[in-house]
Amino acid sequence: MESSQFMSAINQIAEEKGIPKEVVLETVEAALAAAYRKDFGQKEQVIVAKIDPETEKTRIFVVHKIVETVEDPMKEISLKDAKKIDKHVEMGGEIKEEVFPPAEYGRVAAQTAKQVILQRLREAERDIIFNEYQSKIGQLVQGVVQRIEGDVVMIDIGRTSGILFPSEQSRSDRYYVGQRFKVYVVEVQSGGRDPQVIVSRAHPEMIRRLFEMEVPEITAGTVEIKVIAREAGVRSKVAVVSHQEAIDPVGSLVGRRGVRVQAVMAEIGEEKIDIVLWDTEPKQFIINALAPAKIDEVELQESAKTAKIKVASDQLSLTIGKAGQNVRLASRLTGWQIEVDKEGMPLPGAVAQAPAEVPAEEATEGNEPEAPPATEKGSTQAE
Repeated sequence: MESSQFMSAINQIAEEKGIPKEVVLETVEAALAAAYRKDFGQKEQVIVAKIDPETEKTRIFVVHKIVETVEDPMKEISLKDAKKIDKHVEMGGEIKEEVFPPAEYGRVAAQTAKQVILQRLREAERDIIFNEYQSKIGQLVQGVVQRIEGDVVMIDIGRTSGILFPSEQSRSDRYYVGQRFKVYVVEVQSGGRDPQVIVSRAHPEMIRRLFEMEVPEITAGTVEIKVIAREAGVRSKVAVVSHQEAIDPVGSLVGRRGVRVQAVMAEIGEEKIDIVLWDTEPKQFIINALAPAKIDEVELQESAKTAKIKVASDQLSLTIGKAGQNVRLASRLTGWQIEVDKEGMPLPGAVAQAPAEVPAEEATEGNEPEAPPATEKGSTQAE
């Protein structure tokens, strides 16, 4: 192969695989060293090859470690003998002695070189893909449904496929080959032949990332999403706060005529989104979280982290929600176990369990609905 053809092949491989040219050169060098060892060297020898990218000249070296007492002549050399080759070497260092192949490489050596190149390139490509998607954990990526294997959906996300397990699927989604949508990168696993990228359509943080794309105030830091409670494909509650008095956080997420929240909902299907005001005062936050229901009274039991809610009879079904959904999401959002009373009479089954701790910065399990008309409690509900 002519020199120009050789370097053209190196450049082409680097471009096609998305691997730096230096890595491809190192791979070819390792293959040449393996081929030399196979045909002309010894199994125990340390052989390295170097290719000058400018002159494209290849040189082969046998590497010896400089020791006081030589025990393995294949890998070691005395200081006295090493100085005959290079007078500047020191004890404990290495010396490279150039060798010259006496003939053309044989078929077996060529096959060995090919296997080394393929293996090294696969490893390099795998490492690059792993590092690329490792940096995308917690972010949204665009994907296309590649194939469906039972309950598992394989998503083409660029350089590799993302795996969408049933536990990460939204109830409102219906998948088909060629379908395009955004997915949230949850985890990257390095085991196996290729890295496995676990993606999600149900993760609460997906709602946060979608709003970040639509709401400049979040990017600027003037509006913050504090907590998210989500039941993917059904409903989400999002608690927001403004860091500037003049800015309405709920209105910022809703957008003019609901354009921002509608854009988020267009990505998550039939899921509804409630946007409520976050409050440092637990009672007020619980009232906000239960919107659009009107709450008459909130009684807190700090030791048990329980909140007893009193509502008028005409607000009872709205407070609890379909199958207890409203009170359940409110409990997750606030971190308080909410018990609903009807005019002082506890209702069996109207108790929602909440997590013991709900970090302010982190989203709890939650879906984000939309937001049309604002309620009296600073909440907006998007149907």
